[in-house]
Amino acid sequence: MPRNFRFAIVSDLHIALPQTIHHAPNRFHLVEVSIPAFEFVLSQLELLDLDFLLLPGDLTQHGEPENHAWLVDRLFRLPYPVYVVPGNHDVVQRDRSDFNIGLMEFGHYYAKFGYDDPQQLYYCTEVLPDVHLIGLNSNSFDAQGKQLGWGHVDAEQLRWLEETLANLQNKFVIVMVHHNAIEHLPGQSTNSLGRRYMIDNAADLLAVLRSHHVRLIFTGHLHVQDVAEQNGVYDITTGSLVSYPHPYRLLHYQDGNLVIESGRVRSLPEWPDLQAVSRQWMADRSLPFMLKLLTEPPVNLSLAEAEPLTAQLRNFWADIANGDANFNFSNFPPAARAHFERFGAIEPIDNNCSIALHTT
Repeated sequence: MPRNFRFAIVSDLHIALPQTIHHAPNRFHLVEVSIPAFEFVLSQLELLDLDFLLLPGDLTQHGEPENHAWLVDRLFRLPYPVYVVPGNHDVVQRDRSDFNIGLMEFGHYYAKFGYDDPQQLYYCTEVLPDVHLIGLNSNSFDAQGKQLGWGHVDAEQLRWLEETLANLQNKFVIVMVHHNAIEHLPGQSTNSLGRRYMIDNAADLLAVLRSHHVRLIFTGHLHVQDVAEQNGVYDITTGSLVSYPHPYRLLHYQDGNLVIESGRVRSLPEWPDLQAVSRQWMADRSLPFMLKLLTEPPVNLSLAEAEPLTAQLRNFWADIANGDANFNFSNFPPAARAHFERFGAIEPIDNNCSIALHTT
């Protein structure tokens, strides 16, 4: 069994070359910083003795061929192995168009980053002796090739996963997939806003993983720093590099313990106040979202009741994205207060923590 290795996670890069960036006044993603922020993180990772790097999807802003090509070229020049999975922004539709790659092109672009068989959108690779990484595809499409608004791990993948894990007894296995497998927000799997970030058949996936003693899933998509646990399985999701607080993770596995640390891109040459600007950017775009949370189930406030409260929630999503949030809405109506305070962290584990893993 492995005893000591280090790796990093950078999620939801949303790489966008300048010519591919389009003005969208309501978008949360500060894609203008995608390339310099990624270069900054890579400069920090160069200082470490990394064994590998994980990128859990949304590698590009909208699946543009030139953005995928730029990233592939950059990854080729790194001194350590990199492994990726597709996010919903990487294959925005099943079939290619003049502006986006198609689903079955993804493995060909990233053939050196996990996809030994580029025709298959999931893989298992031995990243270190006795350490195996499984990358899954959680994107799904309707009969017309339109992307569905939630994650799904299809039956073929689940069968393959069962067979693959059966052949990896006594190996250390980690899983990477874009959409969340465990709730990171209260009621995420049933809320109309939250469930699109989850795998709709997560229970089936988790059942297979538990039956083979797999403890770790690394996800993205939600753009928050959070560690969630369900019946012994941990879903560690990493916030987006182009959204506040522009995080990345450093992980060290040693003698059955996984130590997680989190870094931030705090400033860039053209963005010296990146954290403050980005937090303001998110707050300015959060108010319609907050109003919806106040007026829809389970809170159900009237518009007249909700509007005065939205100002106090302008940084609510930024605080959640930052991880380890602690909320106090004592002046809210009781039901609203109880609902929003549930989003606070029970203990500070989202950014820096140690997880004891009992391997077999």
